[in-house]
This record gives sequence, structure tokens and C-alpha cells, in this order.
Amino acid sequence: MHSKVFSATNIGVDAHLVEVEVDVSFGLVNFYIVGLPDTAIKESSKRIRTALKNIGVSLPTKKITVNLAPADLKKEGTVFDLPIAVGILLASEWVSLDKTFLKETLFLGELSLDGGIRPVKGALAIAYDAKRLKKKRLILPKKNAAEASLIQDIEIIGVKTLPELISYLRKESVIEPTTYKPAILSQENSLCDFSQVKGQQQAKRALQIAAAGRHNILFIGPPGAGKTMLAKRLPTIMPPLTFDEMLETSKIYSISGKLLHKGIVQQRPFRSPHHTISQAGLVGGGSFPQPGEISLSHNGILFLDELTEFKRCTLEVLRQPLESKTVCIARAQQSINFPASFLLIAALNPCPCGFWGDKKRTCTCAPQHITRYLEKLSGPLLDRIDIQINVQSVEYSTIKEHQPEIQSSAQMYKTVESAVNIQRKRFASDNMYNNNMTPDMIEQFCTLTEEAENILKKAFDILHLSMRGYHKLLKIARTIADIEGVEIIDVPHIQEALSYRCLDQTLERQKR
Repeated sequence: MHSKVFSATNIGVDAHLVEVEVDVSFGLVNFYIVGLPDTAIKESSKRIRTALKNIGVSLPTKKITVNLAPADLKKEGTVFDLPIAVGILLASEWVSLDKTFLKETLFLGELSLDGGIRPVKGALAIAYDAKRLKKKRLILPKKNAAEASLIQDIEIIGVKTLPELISYLRKESVIEPTTYKPAILSQENSLCDFSQVKGQQQAKRALQIAAAGRHNILFIGPPGAGKTMLAKRLPTIMPPLTFDEMLETSKIYSISGKLLHKGIVQQRPFRSPHHTISQAGLVGGGSFPQPGEISLSHNGILFLDELTEFKRCTLEVLRQPLESKTVCIARAQQSINFPASFLLIAALNPCPCGFWGDKKRTCTCAPQHITRYLEKLSGPLLDRIDIQINVQSVEYSTIKEHQPEIQSSAQMYKTVESAVNIQRKRFASDNMYNNNMTPDMIEQFCTLTEEAENILKKAFDILHLSMRGYHKLLKIARTIADIEGVEIIDVPHIQEALSYRCLDQTLERQKR
């Protein structure tokens, strides 16, 4: 007997339909799986045999051949255990299903030896593309049902065990489709608030601008000045994720297998990889490419602490994603794109000892050591970092004096929210910010007064700005004007923007 059921596999963030064909025929007793399966899929024959035996289903002593079509598409993981088992049950006539039901249904899940159905990676991504694949129903592990239920107009059937599924397919029992239940937003960042940060007014102001316009930011200063403390509080003044952004981010986490205990990503991701991370860990990769840290930071924040401790070749791979907001992983047979629209926060010490330019301690580094230390930061990479801030050590008087005017994160967010709303009206989009403006948009929306134009012209010549640096300067000035609710960019806005673009020149002089 022959049977056919449908499943899917993820390549990048997209789901591809896979037809699981099962043939049970006379011949030498064996279990073949063809169609470019990986090792995990080849091993599924043993899991399926044992699972069926342990629930009381005895396989016929015949040859079983499974084909995963299309045969030229590489498949990986354990997602095909359940569809293969269902195909065998159909071919062995243990169950009988309507052709329309089979045509409209996708099966996915991993089997345990006792007949339980384990969760799999990428369930949300498959559910997201189910409608495009012309499917109306998804039968999957119970633990994946919550994430898949985020997708509307798809019937999500969550099952815990193989006997439960067989009973459902035979119409002996009813399983109610899982519906999406909005979860209460977690309070992960409630312990972090800008009211806890004493001093550092310029850095706080810079973070407000970064949050409002999605501008990348670099902190440079001695150890203990508060660079990491400031960076960790940036999520508290970022606008909440829209539902579409939640869906995009959750898809990436689902593919990576990091969504099972979250249900949905409700807050903007904050990823802080260690400086020993490899290029593949940062960008993504592998024989079956998986998202890296920059994709896991999509719609959120990527924090690179101790920036100069990263390998230079690792840092350079950030240049293209910072511009295009996507990362392309090329393989011999295919190229896969992962989204990578993240806000970069970087922090570094100004020299190996960490105290060059510090008011309290004297730098002991030789000039050539500082030069070698800073050479890991290339000009093109610095050019892609919009805001560069020098963070000085806090004085004792600042720590101890009573400062009733210190703004909390909630107060700072009000200013950010106002600027974000202006940008949403300007671009008629919830996901478009000043940092994403094209050159044509810059010409259209960055109108300057004559005095501001003159200052910008002088700065362009004196600071030897590239065209990218010039555009970055205008984008920052546009965000500052939005924060103040002003339509025309004036002198103070350009001057403040310039104060955030001069540090790379200082670093360049130090290298010399």
C-alpha cells in the first residue's frame, strides 16, 4: 500500500513543503528513508518502529520505503518523525483518512520511544507560511501549539501522544484547536531604571536619541564608568514591539529552538555575546544555516561589550548587516537570508589599561600599544556607528548629592514616544525610523535653516566626512529635532549632532 501526507521544513525563515510518501510492500524486511535526509532523519526509523511497538501497533513484516519529496531539497531535524509514522499507519490501514483532510493538513513532530510527541524547532515559521502552502490545518506537538496559534486562520491541533493522535484521526475523540491567548507582559526589565544612574547626562541624552531614531551608539571610557549599566537600561525606553515585530522576532527564535518556554517574544531582544564569539556565531551559519546573534537581535538590541577584544575579522562582518538590515549566508547550493534589523550598542576602553583620558588615573600605555589596541576598529565600521560618546568616571560628589531632577525610564520614554510618533506619521509606517531613511528621504525630510547649512558645510570639510557620515549626521539632527517637536533642523540640532560624531576623529589621531 502507498500513502502520502504533508509536512514542511524550514530553510532560513521560510517554510518549504515536503511530501512524505510511504510505501509498504512485499520484499526483504527493511526500512528505507530517501530524499536527502540528514542523520537525525535516518535514525527516525528506529524511533518510529519502537514508538509504534510500545503503543501496541505491530508493523507488518514487509519492506517500508519512505520518500521525502522534493528529493533534491536537503532536510534536517526530527520534524518528520510524526508524518512518517502517520504515513505508515495509513499505508498499513491502521487508520483511514479523507483525501481532502490529508491535502489540507501539515504534520510535524518528534516521537519518543514510548509514543509521546516531543516539540520541534521552527513550528511558528511553518505555521506562518501554512497559508502560502495552501494548508488549513497543522497537527503538531502540544508544546508547540501555543506559538503556532499566533497565526490566524490556521487550525492548530496540538497532540501529546501518538495514541491521542490516532484516536483523533479515527474520530473517536475530539481535540479542540488551540487559540491564541495574549500573555501578560513580563517585567524582566523592572529592576533596571535610568533613575539608578547618577550623572552621565550626556550619555543618557544620547541613548534617548538612539532609542528615538534607532541610531547605533558607541560608548568609550574607563572601566567602571557605567557603560554596561547604561546599555542595559536602553530597553526600558524603547517603544514596545508591535504585533508584526513580535511575530518576526518569534519566528527567528522558533527556528533556533529558543521559543519553547517563552510562547512569544514580547519584549525587544537584548543580546550580549561574549567577545570570544566566532563569525558563524555572530552572523549565523552551519551546514544547515541557523540564525546568529545579529538575527536573534532582530527588532532589538545587540550589545558588544569590550569591542576591541573581539577579533577584527569578526567585527568586520557587521558592516553589511548594519547597512542592509539583513544577512545573507551563501552556500554552494543556495543562499539564505536572515533578517537583522538591530540597534548596535558597543562599549570599549580607550586603551589597554583603560585610563587614557581619565580624570582620576594616569594612562600607563605606550603610544604604540594604544595604536595596536585601536587598530581593530576600522574606519568603515566606525562610520556606521552614528553616535559616539565619551563616558567619564563619576565623581564622589555626584554619587552622594541629592538629585531630585534625575529622570526615570518612564519619564525619558515619554520624549522617545513623542519622537517615534512623529516618525510614524512622517513615513506612514510603524517600523520605519530616521536611521532607515534613504538618500531621497533625507533630501525630502531634512530641511535645514541657512545658518545650520553653513555649519554643516564647514563640518563636512573640517571633519573630512564621507557621504555616509554626512547622511548619518543629518539623520541624527532630524531625530534631535523630532524630540523637540521641531520641523526645521536648526543650528542647535546640527551642533549637538556634531558633538556625537567627533570621537572617531579623536581615535584616528590617537592611532597615528
